[in-house]
Amino acid sequence: MASNEELMKKCEDLDDSTVMGSCQVLLKMMADKEVEFEEDKEQTYLQMAENLKPKDVSKVLQLALKVRESGDIKDPDLKNAASRLIRAIEMS
Repeated sequence: MASNEELMKKCEDLDDSTVMGSCQVLLKMMADKEVEFEEDKEQTYLQMAENLKPKDVSKVLQLALKVRESGDIKDPDLKNAASRLIRAIEMS
């Protein structure tokens, strides 16, 4: 398994349709399930999903890592979506 730093490096301008699709699924699911993290957000998760660009993948990866590691988030579907995105980036 790649380290978080290695994953972040892989994200730089990554333009892979599988990864982009996984990002959108995770963001939409986070919006639907009203998941919140305390950091400042310029836009909602739904807006991020609709306006997703390759340069945004690293931001979504950070969210996925937080979802996967969070003890507060118990939803298995959300955790699985985060894990799928992380695996897609690892395999890209």
